[in-house]
Amino acid sequence: MVIFHNTLDIADVVRELQAEGRPVDPLDLAQVSPYLTEHIKRFGEYSTHELGITPDDYDARLDVDFSVLGDDDKAAAA
Repeated sequence: MVIFHNTLDIADVVRELQAEGRPVDPLDLAQVSPYLTEHIKRFGEYSTHELGITPDDYDARLDVDFSVLGDDDKAAAA
């Protein structure tokens, strides 16, 4: 669940950057990992007051062209 939450946060930041007119390089984005562990409080202090709140629908689409990430693999195979 934490990885999923981090992924949603990353996507939100990408959308904010794009809304500000800042370009998002797919090569930079490929280096970001949602698997972070240093801030996890494994056994404590989690709020449960939001459990009954139904979240808004989430738009998973990002306006980032990831096709450039496959270019290295094609060049290496040739």
